[in-house]
Amino acid sequence: MSAAPILTVNHVEMRFGGLRAIADLHFDVAEGEILSLIGPNGAGKTTAFNIITGYLKPTSGEVCFRGTNLAGLSPNRVSRLGLARTFQRTSVFANDTVFDNVMLALHGAAHGAGVLDALFNLPRERRGEARRRERTAEILDQLGLTSRAYAPAGSLSYGEQRLVGVALALATDPTMLLLDEPVSGMNASETHNFVRLIRAIRDAGTTILLVEHDMPMVMAVSDRIVCLNHGQLIANAPPAEIRTNPAVIEAYLGKSAATTRIEEELAHA
Repeated sequence: MSAAPILTVNHVEMRFGGLRAIADLHFDVAEGEILSLIGPNGAGKTTAFNIITGYLKPTSGEVCFRGTNLAGLSPNRVSRLGLARTFQRTSVFANDTVFDNVMLALHGAAHGAGVLDALFNLPRERRGEARRRERTAEILDQLGLTSRAYAPAGSLSYGEQRLVGVALALATDPTMLLLDEPVSGMNASETHNFVRLIRAIRDAGTTILLVEHDMPMVMAVSDRIVCLNHGQLIANAPPAEIRTNPAVIEAYLGKSAATTRIEEELAHA
């Protein structure tokens, strides 16, 4: 990618007491890129996500988003800068409709009308409410949730609730979207559709950083992949190179499996 970085993770270390969860993590995400962060369980992926989005402050190093150092900023402030995330666990208001869930997220992201506008239903508040309803409808259409708009969010399938989580993130109008295991619990058809959705979101102008365990999905959707193991960066390359990287294979399959895979490749070279 030749585009300038929108996000820079610069030699980040994270310690919890005597445990070093992340060691010297460094990578960039280019504007308009789909980058995936992978690694075995316990590799440090979620810790990295939490550092980037303000839920954890790194022990050392820095994270810069569009030139702003995010160190010490609250998650809400990070979101207002244009960086939004989803979570491994779905977080919806189960008894409210899908439409109302997204409307609430848009209200939380709104900067225009004040308390008095809302209290007395002044014209500015009415105009803002109309825009939010229109934007909610657009987001639900983009995610294929229009037919479920007035269903209680808790009545949706797990895969659909994951989509609602994406809708809540998109309601903040981000320039970069971080997706934490978004296809967890989805079936093959839902996962295939989600790959198309991620591409559409990127094509509409939003940069994507993805953490995911579904390797076929990661290989299909990513422009580039960063792999962690035991908190350390072991690979940063396009999918075609990651597939055959010995360090990545060893991290996922163990040393003997990695050696066998390399020997097979040399035999067919």
